Amino acid sequence: MNAVIMPVADGWTIARRNALKIRRSPDMLGGVIMLPVVLVLLFAYVFGSAIHVPGMPYREFLLPGIFVQAVIMSAQITGYTLTLDLQKGIFDRFRSLPMAPSAVLIGQTVGDLLMNLAGLAVMAVMGLIVGWRVHTSPSEAVLGFGLLMLFAYAFSWVTATVALALRTPESFNNVATMVSFPLVFVSNAFLDSSKLPAPLRAVAEWNPVSTFTQAARELFGNTSAALRTSDVWPIRHAVLASLLWIAVLLVVFVPLATRLYRKAVST
Repeated sequence: MNAVIMPVADGWTIARRNALKIRRSPDMLGGVIMLPVVLVLLFAYVFGSAIHVPGMPYREFLLPGIFVQAVIMSAQITGYTLTLDLQKGIFDRFRSLPMAPSAVLIGQTVGDLLMNLAGLAVMAVMGLIVGWRVHTSPSEAVLGFGLLMLFAYAFSWVTATVALALRTPESFNNVATMVSFPLVFVSNAFLDSSKLPAPLRAVAEWNPVSTFTQAARELFGNTSAALRTSDVWPIRHAVLASLLWIAVLLVVFVPLATRLYRKAVST
């Protein structure tokens, strides 16, 4: 029983510590929020007039993709913070305390989940301002945001694993940027993936970002019968596929990140 209670209790303590760090360093939260806000304005008012989506306003098509992008960007804070703590020797102090080793990662990911929640709230308000609307029931809308939060938590474990493997903020930032931009832009987040050339279209259709974006569009009602939907399974069953992606990410990366953390604090 203690094997379950201790990591959860210690993890909550670490999460509170990280929440205090955000309050004392608001620039971290500001950076996560401001880029998606800029992208909303850029795509809605600059590129939006040139991008046509059949049967619906482009801004409604756009916002679910922006939500997914904001989640990916916010999750990178997990990895960046871990590399900073490694450099500063914070983990050495944690190792001397009577706490479960997994509590550090649990606390880090839960604390960053609060940052994701704040970021999504700002994005939703910004979306309403530029013309985004929810056309489904309140319960489906809540499920949409819940799915995004689950994705945020699962993806935080991915970035934690990468950070613990690389161990320096500079290396992590370089790799995170190199991976996240193609992941977001070669997808259906900003445009109809059926318009892409065949090789890129195949990548976009199986890209998990496309799956989560399509699931969010369905749960928020930001879809159109006139918009051609891909026949691949993850897009046709986007909500179920998103839940499967979340389960796979947690099953793979939670133990991997925990193993890398034990290795990092033992050297």
